Amino acid sequence: MEKLFKQISQTILGSLRSDEHLGLSFGGEQSTFVRINAAKVRQIGKIDEADLGFNFIFKGKRSTSSVSLSGILDEDIRRAKEELQRLRVEIVQLPDDPYLVIPDSTETSMSEKSGNIPSADEISNLILPPMGDVDLTGIWASGTVFRGSANSAGGYHWFASDSFSLDYSLITPEEKMVKATFAGTDWDQVAFEAFLADSIKKLELMSLPPIVIKPGNYRTYIASAGVADVLSMFSWGGISEAAIRQGESSLGRMRNEGVKLSSLFSLSEDFSSGFTPRFNGNGEVAPETTLLIDRGMLNQTLVSTRTAKEYGVETNFASEGESLRAPQMKVGSLDESEVLKELGTGVYLSNLHYLNWSDRIGGRITGMTRYACFWVENGQIVAPIENMRFDDSIYNFLGENLEAVNSQAFVNPDVGTYDGRELSAVVCPGILLKSFALTL
Repeated sequence: MEKLFKQISQTILGSLRSDEHLGLSFGGEQSTFVRINAAKVRQIGKIDEADLGFNFIFKGKRSTSSVSLSGILDEDIRRAKEELQRLRVEIVQLPDDPYLVIPDSTETSMSEKSGNIPSADEISNLILPPMGDVDLTGIWASGTVFRGSANSAGGYHWFASDSFSLDYSLITPEEKMVKATFAGTDWDQVAFEAFLADSIKKLELMSLPPIVIKPGNYRTYIASAGVADVLSMFSWGGISEAAIRQGESSLGRMRNEGVKLSSLFSLSEDFSSGFTPRFNGNGEVAPETTLLIDRGMLNQTLVSTRTAKEYGVETNFASEGESLRAPQMKVGSLDESEVLKELGTGVYLSNLHYLNWSDRIGGRITGMTRYACFWVENGQIVAPIENMRFDDSIYNFLGENLEAVNSQAFVNPDVGTYDGRELSAVVCPGILLKSFALTL
């Protein structure tokens, strides 16, 4: 894949005229997918695909597009040349872009991370036996994901990473579910079986008669997977500098009114784990770590070069959409084994679902509890709860109501495949709240 991208980019960039600028991006994967239903393999498939993206600039105008690649060099070079010519015809009809960012980075990088991943023939024998007679439905995805960037200034980056994930739900006869994702880069059979056994224990608890709790404010523990969903909302009208400047950010009050979150809450953009490349779509390389929220105080935002140009601020080479690419929340001191004891009586939420801003400017998030969510009394799980809607502000549950943060961070991978397998993951601990608003 890297050889294909390099040869195409050298040919296309070498054909540019003196007044043209071009950034090329590459995305691809070689993946194995296994669909499981009722703990049986129902379908196995393989994907080998790649796309080439164009960011074409000419005399203050910009046009973007992409083409699918076949893997046959001569054919792909022909397609790329045709697309470049089409952009030349199109771009002269477009208006000037006042905040145009020319891809002029000359940096280069190369990162290829190999993992120990089961082959397609091994997968069934490794993951099915530990399931026993439970009803498990899910998707296994594994293989290598590729990203590349090259531009007319001489910048060149390549990133390739091996990974696997098993995203699954365990289901009771009453159709109550436990959801989890086991993922990584190096297969560990012992770790997988322990992880699955923990899900099976939760499934047994889900078989207990559920209870209905009334709307109200409850002492609550949100596990890492639920916290990851909340932090993902920061990418949507949250930590973006442009969103704050345009009055559309949930964190605007932190900038404009000096409002703080809890001193227990710190959030960084941290690429040190290597889950995702540091370079963005323009081939610009972000710092390895950017401290965004420091002990409850807004320290930095994500600033793209385009936003920096528009508002006269310094860029930290965020993506053009200024969304989180490698979010990591700082751990605290609450031991995982002490969670139920410290919760005492209240609600244990394993997962959240259907999150949205109910009042973005006020920082209010709404959503549903889902899957393994329980009522706890005196440090013991009593019963699963029926699904509830929550509606609360980050200034409450990440502010004065944040009582403790788990001492262990968990990796919550993005298992989306809409435009290909995703690379990102949210690394975060669980959180203990003095109060959390369940509304109906």
